[in-house]
Amino acid sequence: MQIESPTRIAAADGYSLAATLYYSDRLQPQRVAIINCATGVKASYYARYGRFLAAHGYLAITYDYRGIGASRPCSLRRLKANKFDWGSKDFEGIMQWVLKNFPDARIAVVGHSIGGVLPGFSASAGRIDRMLTVAAQFAYWRDYAARARYRMLLKWHLLMPLATALAGYFPGRRLGWLEDLPAGVAYEWAFRRAQLEPAGAGRLFAQLRCPLLAYSISDDDFGTPAAVLRLLRHYRGSERTHVVVRPEQLALAAIGHFAFFHERFSSSLWLESLAWLNDGTIVRETADFLPPETAVDESARLSALQF
Repeated sequence: MQIESPTRIAAADGYSLAATLYYSDRLQPQRVAIINCATGVKASYYARYGRFLAAHGYLAITYDYRGIGASRPCSLRRLKANKFDWGSKDFEGIMQWVLKNFPDARIAVVGHSIGGVLPGFSASAGRIDRMLTVAAQFAYWRDYAARARYRMLLKWHLLMPLATALAGYFPGRRLGWLEDLPAGVAYEWAFRRAQLEPAGAGRLFAQLRCPLLAYSISDDDFGTPAAVLRLLRHYRGSERTHVVVRPEQLALAAIGHFAFFHERFSSSLWLESLAWLNDGTIVRETADFLPPETAVDESARLSALQF
């Protein structure tokens, strides 16, 4: 029997986050999977994938970042939040909840888009046992697909901050683009540089020491191979494998940035992801492999813990 349990989980700074637990009567408490959303996407979008993992013995957790969906306050204009907060406070709070309630669990993280960045901002990243990312990158405009780069530059790096300045937050729903976003998140995206911000935050990424499998989709204008590899290089303490999915391999015309989590992939891409989460099996041909970097030393780790 499948069970879905809405709950509230405190972020590391006490902010109340809306979350849902997915599990079944075959739950194996030693397996927990945290699902991190893309920017401006509600956690409910990942419910089908959460149910899939629950059907295979996981406790799956979805949650809305502060300012999004059921974690949105009454006034978004007054909310001070950026993507570093989503990682260092929101994701960190979910990690602390799991570590407290399931101290012996093997923790897997599934990160979609920005959701694959956030563990790098978490002080508890070293407790993650396996990570899967889908189109994970931090929206540096030069990494967008060449066919759409200047259109996306206009949309996300000119019009988005302009709309945010006028409204006091990004009115994504009104524009039909994304969910509404806190101003700090919108500005941070719009003015992204080639390296992750804030200054020094990259030190935290070295704490992740688990195997990491990164998917990119060949027709995704955001998560291009260049964008995915730019992020993977930050996780220098991990063994990193990059694979590419092409729509024609699945007899499809397109997949894009979001469709990986559509239920029509439950017997294909989802099963591939499950094999990786269970025991590290990689079904696809490897496009890039980055071994852990020996230059990640103990002093860097300790300084990151103090950041």
